[in-house]
Amino acid sequence: MAFTALTITATLLPSADPLADDAARIRRDQWHLRYLKTAEAQSISQGEGVVVALPDTGVSPHPDLARNLLPGTDLTAGEGNGQRDRNGHGTGMAGLIAAHGKGREGALGIAPKARILPINVSPQGESTADLMAAGLEFATKRGARIVCISSGGPANDRLRAAVKTALQADVVIIAAAGNTPDDSGVLYPAADKGVLAVAGIGRDGAHAPISVSGPEIDVVAPAVDIYSTSINGKYRKGTGTSDATAIVAGAAALVRSKYPHLPAAEVVHRLTATAVDKGPPGRDDQYGYGVIDLVAALTADVPPLGFEGATVTPPGGATSAAAQPAGGDGDGDAAVRGWVTLGVIVAAGGGFLVWRRRRRADDPPPRISR
Repeated sequence: MAFTALTITATLLPSADPLADDAARIRRDQWHLRYLKTAEAQSISQGEGVVVALPDTGVSPHPDLARNLLPGTDLTAGEGNGQRDRNGHGTGMAGLIAAHGKGREGALGIAPKARILPINVSPQGESTADLMAAGLEFATKRGARIVCISSGGPANDRLRAAVKTALQADVVIIAAAGNTPDDSGVLYPAADKGVLAVAGIGRDGAHAPISVSGPEIDVVAPAVDIYSTSINGKYRKGTGTSDATAIVAGAAALVRSKYPHLPAAEVVHRLTATAVDKGPPGRDDQYGYGVIDLVAALTADVPPLGFEGATVTPPGGATSAAAQPAGGDGDGDAAVRGWVTLGVIVAAGGGFLVWRRRRRADDPPPRISR
Protein backbone atom coordinates (compact mmCIF):
# COMPACT_ATOMS: atom_id res chain seq x y z
CA MET A 1 0.00 0.00 0.00
CA ALA A 2 1.23 3.50 -0.81
CA PHE A 3 1.46 6.55 1.40
CA THR A 4 -1.07 8.98 -0.09
CA ALA A 5 -1.93 12.61 0.57
CA LEU A 6 -4.99 13.00 2.79
CA THR A 7 -6.50 16.11 1.23
CA ILE A 8 -10.28 16.37 1.00
CA THR A 9 -10.71 19.53 -1.08
CA ALA A 10 -8.35 22.09 -2.58
CA THR A 11 -9.37 25.47 -3.98
CA LEU A 12 -6.90 27.74 -5.72
CA LEU A 13 -7.51 31.47 -5.53
CA PRO A 14 -6.04 34.36 -7.58
CA SER A 15 -2.49 35.50 -6.93
CA ALA A 16 -1.95 37.73 -3.91
CA ASP A 17 0.80 39.82 -5.45
CA PRO A 18 -1.29 42.74 -6.80
CA LEU A 19 -3.13 43.27 -3.51
CA ALA A 20 -1.16 45.12 -0.86
CA ASP A 21 -3.34 44.03 2.07
CA ASP A 22 -3.28 40.29 1.36
CA ALA A 23 0.08 39.64 3.00
CA ALA A 24 -1.20 41.38 6.12
CA ARG A 25 -4.42 39.37 5.99
CA ILE A 26 -2.62 36.03 5.96
CA ARG A 27 -0.75 36.99 9.13
CA ARG A 28 -4.02 37.98 10.80
CA ASP A 29 -5.56 34.68 9.76
CA GLN A 30 -2.77 32.67 11.39
CA TRP A 31 -4.73 32.34 14.62
CA HIS A 32 -2.44 29.59 15.91
CA LEU A 33 0.39 32.13 16.31
CA ARG A 34 -1.60 34.12 18.87
CA TYR A 35 -3.03 31.02 20.52
CA LEU A 36 0.45 29.65 21.17
CA LYS A 37 1.93 33.02 22.23
CA THR A 38 4.44 32.72 19.43
CA ALA A 39 5.65 36.32 19.64
CA GLU A 40 6.71 35.82 23.25
CA ALA A 41 8.45 32.56 22.41
CA GLN A 42 10.27 34.12 19.46
CA SER A 43 11.68 36.80 21.75
CA ILE A 44 13.59 33.91 23.37
CA SER A 45 14.42 31.69 20.39
CA GLN A 46 13.74 31.72 16.65
CA GLY A 47 15.30 28.42 15.67
CA GLU A 48 18.73 29.71 14.64
CA GLY A 49 21.20 27.01 13.70
CA VAL A 50 18.63 24.22 13.42
CA VAL A 51 17.94 22.26 10.24
CA VAL A 52 14.50 20.64 9.94
CA ALA A 53 14.23 17.95 7.29
CA LEU A 54 10.88 17.66 5.53
CA PRO A 55 10.29 14.44 3.60
CA ASP A 56 7.11 15.45 1.80
CA THR A 57 6.02 16.71 -1.63
CA GLY A 58 8.98 19.05 -2.05
CA VAL A 59 9.07 22.71 -1.04
CA SER A 60 8.54 25.61 -3.40
CA PRO A 61 10.68 28.73 -2.71
CA HIS A 62 7.74 30.93 -1.64
CA PRO A 63 8.75 34.57 -1.02
CA ASP A 64 7.78 34.21 2.66
CA LEU A 65 10.04 31.16 3.04
CA ALA A 66 12.82 31.24 0.45
CA ARG A 67 15.58 32.60 2.72
CA ASN A 68 15.28 29.55 4.95
CA LEU A 69 15.20 26.92 2.22
CA LEU A 70 18.27 24.73 1.75
CA PRO A 71 19.12 22.61 -1.29
CA GLY A 72 17.66 19.18 -0.68
CA THR A 73 16.85 16.27 -2.94
CA ASP A 74 14.13 14.76 -5.10
CA LEU A 75 14.15 11.04 -4.40
CA THR A 76 11.27 10.42 -6.80
CA ALA A 77 13.09 11.77 -9.85
CA GLY A 78 16.62 10.78 -8.93
CA GLU A 79 17.77 14.36 -9.43
CA GLY A 80 16.86 17.86 -8.32
CA ASN A 81 17.17 19.80 -5.06
CA GLY A 82 13.71 19.21 -3.62
CA GLN A 83 12.64 22.80 -4.29
CA ARG A 84 9.83 21.87 -6.65
CA ASP A 85 6.36 21.16 -5.28
CA ARG A 86 3.43 20.35 -7.55
CA ASN A 87 1.08 19.47 -4.70
CA GLY A 88 1.50 22.29 -2.15
CA HIS A 89 1.49 20.13 0.96
CA GLY A 90 5.23 20.25 1.58
CA THR A 91 5.38 24.00 1.02
CA GLY A 92 2.57 24.45 3.52
CA MET A 93 4.34 22.38 6.15
CA ALA A 94 7.62 24.22 5.56
CA GLY A 95 5.88 27.56 6.03
CA LEU A 96 4.37 26.50 9.34
CA ILE A 97 7.81 25.52 10.57
CA ALA A 98 10.08 28.26 9.24
CA ALA A 99 8.38 30.93 7.11
CA HIS A 100 10.05 34.28 7.75
CA GLY A 101 7.28 36.40 6.24
CA LYS A 102 7.76 39.99 5.12
CA GLY A 103 8.28 41.93 8.32
CA ARG A 104 4.86 42.17 9.95
CA GLU A 105 3.14 40.67 6.91
CA GLY A 106 3.04 37.38 5.08
CA ALA A 107 3.08 33.88 6.54
CA LEU A 108 5.17 33.36 9.68
CA GLY A 109 6.48 30.05 10.95
CA ILE A 110 7.00 29.01 14.54
CA ALA A 111 10.80 29.04 14.06
CA PRO A 112 11.46 31.74 11.44
CA LYS A 113 15.26 31.37 11.55
CA ALA A 114 15.36 27.59 11.26
CA ARG A 115 16.36 26.09 7.91
CA ILE A 116 14.28 23.63 5.89
CA LEU A 117 15.89 20.66 4.13
CA PRO A 118 13.33 19.70 1.45
CA ILE A 119 13.14 16.03 0.49
CA ASN A 120 10.66 15.11 -2.22
CA VAL A 121 9.33 11.64 -1.49
CA SER A 122 5.81 12.27 -2.71
CA PRO A 123 5.38 14.41 -5.86
CA GLN A 124 1.59 14.20 -5.94
CA GLY A 125 0.93 13.30 -2.33
CA GLU A 126 1.60 9.60 -2.91
CA SER A 127 4.66 7.83 -1.58
CA THR A 128 5.90 4.47 -0.33
CA ALA A 129 7.50 3.24 2.85
CA ASP A 130 10.74 2.75 0.94
CA LEU A 131 10.76 6.35 -0.27
CA MET A 132 10.00 7.63 3.21
CA ALA A 133 12.83 5.47 4.55
CA ALA A 134 15.17 6.91 1.92
CA GLY A 135 14.08 10.39 2.97
CA LEU A 136 14.92 9.65 6.60
CA GLU A 137 18.25 8.17 5.59
CA PHE A 138 19.09 11.30 3.56
CA ALA A 139 18.06 13.59 6.44
CA THR A 140 20.19 11.68 8.92
CA LYS A 141 23.27 11.68 6.68
CA ARG A 142 22.87 15.41 6.03
CA GLY A 143 22.84 16.20 9.74
CA ALA A 144 19.25 17.35 10.16
CA ARG A 145 18.43 17.77 13.85
CA ILE A 146 14.67 17.42 13.40
CA VAL A 147 12.59 15.46 10.90
CA CYS A 148 8.95 16.44 10.39
CA ILE A 149 6.81 13.66 8.88
CA SER A 150 3.32 14.97 8.19
CA SER A 151 2.24 11.63 6.80
CA GLY A 152 1.74 8.06 7.84
CA GLY A 153 1.01 4.59 6.64
CA PRO A 154 2.20 1.00 6.73
CA ALA A 155 5.79 0.37 7.75
CA ASN A 156 8.35 -2.05 6.37
CA ASP A 157 11.70 -3.23 7.70
CA ARG A 158 13.67 -0.53 5.90
CA LEU A 159 11.52 2.26 7.31
CA ARG A 160 11.68 0.89 10.84
CA ALA A 161 15.44 0.65 10.52
CA ALA A 162 15.67 4.22 9.19
CA VAL A 163 13.66 5.49 12.16
CA LYS A 164 15.90 3.59 14.58
CA THR A 165 19.06 4.88 12.93
CA ALA A 166 17.83 8.49 13.01
CA LEU A 167 16.91 8.25 16.68
CA GLN A 168 20.32 6.78 17.48
CA ALA A 169 21.86 9.73 15.61
CA ASP A 170 20.18 12.18 18.02
CA VAL A 171 17.47 13.24 15.57
CA VAL A 172 14.07 14.38 16.88
CA ILE A 173 11.39 12.71 14.75
CA ILE A 174 7.92 14.24 14.87
CA ALA A 175 5.02 12.59 13.03
CA ALA A 176 1.32 13.08 12.43
CA ALA A 177 -1.07 10.72 14.21
CA GLY A 178 -3.71 10.41 11.49
CA ASN A 179 -7.03 11.84 10.35
CA THR A 180 -10.54 10.52 10.78
CA PRO A 181 -12.61 9.00 9.30
CA ASP A 182 -10.04 7.29 7.07
CA ASP A 183 -7.66 6.41 9.88
CA SER A 184 -8.96 4.43 12.84
CA GLY A 185 -5.78 4.59 14.88
CA VAL A 186 -2.36 6.19 15.09
CA LEU A 187 -0.34 5.59 11.93
CA TYR A 188 3.33 4.73 11.53
CA PRO A 189 5.82 6.31 12.19
CA ALA A 190 3.85 8.24 14.83
CA ALA A 191 3.06 4.86 16.39
CA ASP A 192 6.77 4.17 16.94
CA LYS A 193 7.62 4.59 20.63
CA GLY A 194 10.64 6.77 19.84
CA VAL A 195 8.69 9.22 17.67
CA LEU A 196 6.78 12.24 19.00
CA ALA A 197 3.19 11.60 17.89
CA VAL A 198 1.04 14.68 17.28
CA ALA A 199 -2.74 14.98 17.30
CA GLY A 200 -4.86 18.10 16.80
CA ILE A 201 -7.09 20.65 18.51
CA GLY A 202 -9.45 23.27 17.12
CA ARG A 203 -9.79 27.00 17.73
CA ASP A 204 -11.58 26.35 21.02
CA GLY A 205 -8.68 24.29 22.35
CA ALA A 206 -10.74 21.11 22.30
CA HIS A 207 -9.97 17.88 20.48
CA ALA A 208 -10.39 18.34 16.74
CA PRO A 209 -12.84 15.79 15.29
CA ILE A 210 -10.48 15.31 12.32
CA SER A 211 -7.77 13.94 14.63
CA VAL A 212 -7.43 10.29 15.56
CA SER A 213 -7.01 9.21 19.16
CA GLY A 214 -4.86 6.49 20.64
CA PRO A 215 -2.44 5.47 23.37
CA GLU A 216 0.52 6.59 21.25
CA ILE A 217 -0.49 10.29 21.21
CA ASP A 218 2.11 12.48 22.92
CA VAL A 219 1.03 16.11 22.38
CA VAL A 220 -1.51 18.16 20.49
CA ALA A 221 -1.33 21.45 18.57
CA PRO A 222 -3.70 23.56 16.44
CA ALA A 223 -4.96 21.59 13.43
CA VAL A 224 -8.01 23.45 12.10
CA ASP A 225 -8.05 26.36 9.61
CA ILE A 226 -4.29 26.71 9.62
CA TYR A 227 -2.93 29.26 7.12
CA SER A 228 0.48 28.87 5.53
CA THR A 229 2.49 29.17 2.32
CA SER A 230 1.64 27.31 -0.87
CA ILE A 231 2.96 26.89 -4.41
CA ASN A 232 3.26 29.66 -7.01
CA GLY A 233 3.63 32.32 -4.31
CA LYS A 234 0.14 31.59 -3.00
CA TYR A 235 -1.24 30.67 0.40
CA ARG A 236 -3.26 27.76 1.72
CA LYS A 237 -5.64 27.00 4.53
CA GLY A 238 -5.39 23.49 5.90
CA THR A 239 -7.00 21.24 8.45
CA GLY A 240 -5.44 18.03 9.67
CA THR A 241 -2.80 16.53 11.91
CA SER A 242 -0.24 17.40 9.22
CA ASP A 243 -0.50 21.04 10.23
CA ALA A 244 -0.30 20.29 13.94
CA THR A 245 2.82 18.22 13.33
CA ALA A 246 4.59 21.00 11.45
CA ILE A 247 3.76 23.41 14.26
CA VAL A 248 5.27 21.03 16.81
CA ALA A 249 8.34 20.62 14.59
CA GLY A 250 8.74 24.39 14.75
CA ALA A 251 8.47 24.19 18.53
CA ALA A 252 11.20 21.55 18.61
CA ALA A 253 13.40 23.83 16.50
CA LEU A 254 12.98 26.62 19.06
CA VAL A 255 14.04 24.26 21.84
CA ARG A 256 17.00 22.78 19.95
CA SER A 257 18.20 26.28 19.13
CA LYS A 258 18.03 27.51 22.73
CA TYR A 259 19.45 24.28 24.15
CA PRO A 260 21.83 23.12 21.41
CA HIS A 261 23.49 20.45 23.55
CA LEU A 262 20.24 18.90 24.77
CA PRO A 263 19.85 15.32 23.49
CA ALA A 264 16.89 14.54 21.26
CA ALA A 265 15.12 12.53 23.94
CA GLU A 266 15.37 15.48 26.34
CA VAL A 267 14.02 17.86 23.68
CA VAL A 268 10.96 15.63 23.34
CA HIS A 269 10.75 15.35 27.13
CA ARG A 270 10.82 19.15 27.47
CA LEU A 271 7.92 19.48 25.00
CA THR A 272 5.80 16.85 26.73
CA ALA A 273 6.71 17.89 30.28
CA THR A 274 5.65 21.50 29.71
CA ALA A 275 2.50 20.70 27.72
CA VAL A 276 -0.72 21.96 29.29
CA ASP A 277 -2.98 19.12 30.35
CA LYS A 278 -6.36 18.80 28.67
CA GLY A 279 -9.18 16.35 29.20
CA PRO A 280 -8.89 13.92 32.13
CA PRO A 281 -5.95 14.65 34.45
CA GLY A 282 -2.74 13.13 33.17
CA ARG A 283 -2.09 11.58 29.80
CA ASP A 284 -5.12 10.57 27.73
CA ASP A 285 -5.72 9.21 24.26
CA GLN A 286 -7.11 12.43 22.74
CA TYR A 287 -4.64 15.02 24.03
CA GLY A 288 -1.65 12.92 25.01
CA TYR A 289 0.21 14.93 27.62
CA GLY A 290 -1.46 18.15 26.51
CA VAL A 291 -1.19 21.20 24.28
CA ILE A 292 2.33 22.37 23.49
CA ASP A 293 3.37 25.50 25.36
CA LEU A 294 6.14 27.27 23.45
CA VAL A 295 7.13 29.69 26.19
CA ALA A 296 7.18 27.05 28.92
CA ALA A 297 9.19 24.69 26.72
CA LEU A 298 11.83 27.40 26.42
CA THR A 299 11.87 28.72 29.98
CA ALA A 300 10.60 26.15 32.48
CA ASP A 301 12.76 24.23 34.93
CA VAL A 302 12.35 20.70 33.59
CA PRO A 303 13.99 17.90 35.57
CA PRO A 304 15.71 15.44 33.24
CA LEU A 305 14.39 12.06 32.21
CA GLY A 306 14.53 9.60 35.06
CA PHE A 307 13.21 12.10 37.60
CA GLU A 308 9.50 11.69 36.92
CA GLY A 309 8.63 12.39 40.52
CA ALA A 310 9.85 15.96 40.23
CA THR A 311 7.56 18.82 39.31
CA VAL A 312 7.82 21.03 36.27
CA THR A 313 7.97 24.72 37.09
CA PRO A 314 6.71 26.52 33.99
CA PRO A 315 6.80 30.30 33.54
CA GLY A 316 4.37 32.27 35.69
CA GLY A 317 2.35 35.41 35.21
CA ALA A 318 0.51 34.34 32.09
CA THR A 319 -2.50 32.19 31.41
CA SER A 320 -1.70 29.43 28.99
CA ALA A 321 -3.27 29.68 25.56
CA ALA A 322 -4.34 26.07 25.96
CA ALA A 323 -6.71 27.08 28.74
CA GLN A 324 -8.88 29.28 26.54
CA PRO A 325 -10.45 29.36 23.09
CA ALA A 326 -8.59 31.00 20.27
CA GLY A 327 -11.41 33.40 19.50
CA GLY A 328 -13.13 34.09 16.20
CA ASP A 329 -10.75 36.55 14.61
CA GLY A 330 -9.60 34.46 11.67
CA ASP A 331 -11.11 32.66 9.98
CA GLY A 332 -8.40 18.97 2.01
CA ASP A 333 -7.69 16.37 -3.02
CA ALA A 334 -9.66 13.07 -2.59
CA ALA A 335 -8.42 10.85 0.22
CA VAL A 336 -6.69 7.64 -0.81
CA ARG A 337 -5.47 5.06 1.62
CA GLY A 338 -1.90 4.08 2.28
CA TRP A 339 0.92 6.40 3.28
CA VAL A 340 -0.79 9.75 3.63
CA THR A 341 0.23 13.34 4.17
CA LEU A 342 -2.06 14.20 7.01
CA GLY A 343 -3.31 17.62 6.01
CA VAL A 344 -6.73 18.56 4.79
CA ILE A 345 -6.23 21.54 2.50
CA VAL A 346 -9.33 23.69 2.62
CA ALA A 347 -8.07 26.56 0.49
CA ALA A 348 -4.76 27.21 -1.17
CA GLY A 349 -4.90 30.87 -1.91
CA GLY A 350 -3.06 33.51 -3.68
CA GLY A 351 -5.03 36.42 -2.37
CA PHE A 352 -4.33 35.60 0.19
CA LEU A 353 8.84 10.87 26.16
CA VAL A 354 7.24 10.63 28.46
CA TRP A 355 6.54 12.29 31.72
CA ARG A 356 3.65 10.99 33.81
CA ARG A 357 2.71 14.28 35.42
CA ARG A 358 1.43 17.00 33.16
CA ARG A 359 0.93 20.65 33.97
CA ARG A 360 -2.67 21.84 34.06
CA ALA A 361 -3.83 25.32 33.14
CA ASP A 362 -4.92 26.09 36.70
CA ASP A 363 -1.56 25.24 38.28
CA PRO A 364 -0.14 28.00 40.52
CA PRO A 365 2.33 30.43 38.93
CA PRO A 366 5.77 28.77 38.88
CA ARG A 367 9.21 30.24 38.69
CA ILE A 368 11.05 31.00 35.47
CA SER A 369 14.48 29.69 34.61
CA ARG A 370 16.21 31.72 31.90
